[in-house]
Amino acid sequence: MSRLPLQTIESAPEASRPFLEKALANNGFLPNLVASLANAPVALETYLTVAGINGRSGLTLAERETVQITAAAVHGCGFCVAGHTAVALKKAQLDAPVVDSIRDQTPVSDARLNAVAVFTRAVIAARGSVSDNELSTFRAAGFTDANTLEVVLGVSLATLCNFANNLAQNELNPELAAYKWEPQAKANAA
Repeated sequence: MSRLPLQTIESAPEASRPFLEKALANNGFLPNLVASLANAPVALETYLTVAGINGRSGLTLAERETVQITAAAVHGCGFCVAGHTAVALKKAQLDAPVVDSIRDQTPVSDARLNAVAVFTRAVIAARGSVSDNELSTFRAAGFTDANTLEVVLGVSLATLCNFANNLAQNELNPELAAYKWEPQAKANAA
């Protein structure tokens, strides 16, 4: 059970309602992340605005989803790993073994997506202060200076979602149950 109220269109603060209506129309259901963010209209607006901006970056959908899944796995956010797994498989058309590697933080068979995952983990671990070698390795994989900053943008979006979910302890919506993921430490402890 979520530690924060899961708002509906009817119960949410007035300023959150248009965002909830849009999320419901886009997803066909109201993700618990969005329902909990609705408690703070500015947080929900920030999430949806930054997500829209992130969607315009020079990274492909597959690369953006790699950033999102990687960051969520590093941050231990099972909700976001599941949600972005659904997008990676359904919309980005990534193969399941590729997505599993991203989720498991193991080498990815697609060299370009592997470079994105490795660089994303480096950005998070070093709080942006990646080494010259990590930066040059990412560039050598064919990425631009703009792409380096777009990874940071993706990490910033992921951080908002991951931390909000971790705070709220949102349960996974039934629509995402097939994509369930748990951090290795929790999975091993079970």
